[in-house]
Amino acid sequence: MRSYPALSIATLCFALMLASAPAHAFRCGNKIVTEDMHEAQVRAACGAPTTARIIGSAVRNVNVPIRRIPGGGWTQQYYSGYAYAQEVIITEYIYNFGPRKFMRRLLFEGGVLVSIESVGYGYKEDD
Repeated sequence: MRSYPALSIATLCFALMLASAPAHAFRCGNKIVTEDMHEAQVRAACGAPTTARIIGSAVRNVNVPIRRIPGGGWTQQYYSGYAYAQEVIITEYIYNFGPRKFMRRLLFEGGVLVSIESVGYGYKEDD
């Protein structure tokens, strides 16, 4: 039986691409948009979205940093028991980049980007 190492490597690479995690970033012109960015930063990078709507609200636990570090700022260390519940608004942005590129659905919780999804190819907008 013949062995085809190049074919098996290509098949393995293709399978890994299909199993890869969803994108957590995308490009707007020459800027990169990633999760944990604020709505104002996304609008500065991409402009106004094609559609924007408030989906609802959710209650999230917010950890409060409790110790300052020398030179200013807060530590990244959080202790359990110092969290509090806060209601946040969930906002959805849809960006249409045209018929040859994927549209992006962005979800913000409390003004912070938490999810980036591709929702298929865009469409040509009427002028």
